[in-house]
Amino acid sequence: MCRNIRPLQNLEPPATDEEVSAAALQYVRKVGGTTRPSRTNQEAFERAVDTVAEATRRLLEELVTTAPPRDREVEAAKARARAAQRYDRVG
Repeated sequence: MCRNIRPLQNLEPPATDEEVSAAALQYVRKVGGTTRPSRTNQEAFERAVDTVAEATRRLLEELVTTAPPRDREVEAAKARARAAQRYDRVG
């Protein structure tokens, strides 16, 4: 999975439309194999991003969990720690 796409389910506060759109954009870029489509493909690319974003919003609204919501700050700290560990091993 693309490292730039983050889990959006069960967060407090809930995922924003901007986060959902950013995840959809990353997904379409990955699947489409490009970060910038040609002018010829721009409309199809944008339509795909909108479709994936809508499906993602619907999925997040319909998912049910009994787990307590994850705190964004705690999750961000965990991600920073993982990144620090990953990059320390590389050097």
